[in-house]
Amino acid sequence: MVTDFPRTLSLLRQDKKISQKKAAQALGVSQALLSHYENGVREPGLSFVVRAADFYGVSCDYLLGRTMSKEGASISVDELADLSEEKDNVLRGSAAALLQKKLLVNSAGILMDILGKVGDQRLIQDVSGYLSASLYKAYRHLYLISGEYADAMFPAPANLFSDLCDAEMKLREYRLRARASANAKSREPLQFPDLSIDGLSAAYPQLAPALLSLLHGVSAALERAAPALLPEPLEK
Repeated sequence: MVTDFPRTLSLLRQDKKISQKKAAQALGVSQALLSHYENGVREPGLSFVVRAADFYGVSCDYLLGRTMSKEGASISVDELADLSEEKDNVLRGSAAALLQKKLLVNSAGILMDILGKVGDQRLIQDVSGYLSASLYKAYRHLYLISGEYADAMFPAPANLFSDLCDAEMKLREYRLRARASANAKSREPLQFPDLSIDGLSAAYPQLAPALLSLLHGVSAALERAAPALLPEPLEK
């Protein structure tokens, strides 16, 4: 069963400001059955999903949690803005935020370009899934700090999203480790471009400084954190 469906169905009814009884009448089911659908006790058939989508004026994909667009519109690569290529590309805010934005955007740009050249769809999905979960987690923490209510944007429960994101990232990491092991043993391993400092600098002369700076910064942070994670030496 799609776990987002009961929550979305209930929220749409509340947004429409109608009682469960009236919604059930309009949808051609009993109030008890609609309550079961909204609470996830029972799973509806396809005909009900279509009726509910028509009644609330949303797409079936939105009801099923497959898109955040109520119209069900999918996003194509041509529709997405690329901030790194826009003229006068300056995000308003502090210099520190602008610096970090450039480090992240440029580094992610190199990463995805390399994945595109490798051309392995599973690898692309696992890396992008790992990064997406990390961004989702950071973005949701901002909403918690700000006190904003964004139930439609973040249907995962507030007390579980952090652990769920960690689990998703761990799963993606496990798959990446498994791919590394399989690639080392493969007779036809995936072919990567030169990932050395010189190779990256030559292939991405404008973007590589950001990536190398990011790698250096994270490495330094990890080295500082490592001693705190090591056991205390035994006294003689």
